[in-house]
Amino acid sequence: MGTKEKLIERFKRQPKDFSFDELTRLFGVLGFEVSQRGKTSGSRIEFVNNEKELSYGAHKPHPDSTIKSYIMKQVLEFLTSNKFI
Repeated sequence: MGTKEKLIERFKRQPKDFSFDELTRLFGVLGFEVSQRGKTSGSRIEFVNNEKELSYGAHKPHPDSTIKSYIMKQVLEFLTSNKFI
């Protein structure tokens, strides 16, 4: 099992310690790019997939970089409903 598959499997288990960096890598291996709109976007970021013309908006968690469980569920629903995983 490669690194991509391990990351996807870890995400599917919905761990309570999944970091924002891991989420960024997950979206990256699934073909998304990170977009931050302008200087005033603050912690708001968008994961954009130009091929399928889809995007997912999120906030960088702070001060802790751990993703909240309800966000994990939303991301899982988004990725499965759009057939990325």
